[in-house]
Amino acid sequence: MADDYDSPWKEILGDYFPDFMAFFFPDAAAEIDWSLGFESLDKELSQVVQDAELGRRYADKLLKVHRIGGGEEWVLVHIEVQGQSEADFPRRMFVYAYRLYDRYARDIASLAVLADTTADWRPDRFEIGCWGSRLGIRFPNVKLLDYASRQGELETEDNPFATVVLAHLAAQETHGDAQARYRRKLKLTRRLYERGLSRQRIIDLYRFLDWILRLPDDLELQYTDAIFAIEESLKMPYMSFVERRGQTRGEALGQTRGVSLVLHGLLEQRFGPLSAETLERLDQAEPERLMAWSLRVLDAGSLDEVFAEGP
Repeated sequence: MADDYDSPWKEILGDYFPDFMAFFFPDAAAEIDWSLGFESLDKELSQVVQDAELGRRYADKLLKVHRIGGGEEWVLVHIEVQGQSEADFPRRMFVYAYRLYDRYARDIASLAVLADTTADWRPDRFEIGCWGSRLGIRFPNVKLLDYASRQGELETEDNPFATVVLAHLAAQETHGDAQARYRRKLKLTRRLYERGLSRQRIIDLYRFLDWILRLPDDLELQYTDAIFAIEESLKMPYMSFVERRGQTRGEALGQTRGVSLVLHGLLEQRFGPLSAETLERLDQAEPERLMAWSLRVLDAGSLDEVFAEGP
């Protein structure tokens, strides 16, 4: 199962931008006049850099803010959450910055969150030039791996990005181990209730956890049951939408099993008893693959033809 990082990062950045700045870049956050609000310019960002090579980033955001004491003057904050070490990343930060400046002629703060797993990859600048001429950019960065040794400290923090970092680290540390991921996801979910957060904040952070810490269907249903048990014990019925989601996933799982059983019967009718290997293959197949195999059964001359890759 592939992990999904881009959308959850982008959504949580948009919903909790002031908290993001306070958590990762407190000095800059202290100079922003939050009373004047902020404005997301993601559509404008996509227009400015639409032909740039994006690489493997988890999210990018462009926001307009005002400095304290700056009156009507506003500045741009460009945030990149970078998913893996990439030699071209500093150059891309430079390209984004100069294109934004060319369009807006405003001060620009370029900020990087390095969400990769390469400990010694910490880019913070890009420069070109010759014959005494220099042009470039320096940008602050934070490395999420640096928080791995501080997870106990993060568990006591109320800033939502403490939970975001804990979830991101859990996704990396439990990749390929569904049982370990289930335990970490349940622990982080329980923490949302125990911290006494608002209902909306619990739901928003739950969405991030659920998106970034994906589980196999059987463990997902077990996880949903555990959430209801937590809510019942705490008298906090916040997650009614989880039940609908759980029902939908359960129905989808049931439909997949139904297709598998029908295909099993068709295969035995055409080719005789199935081997343990074939049965396992049916049990593990995705719904789309099961349907493709089902369409081949009547015309196939052998099991190999049914399971053949390609059209």
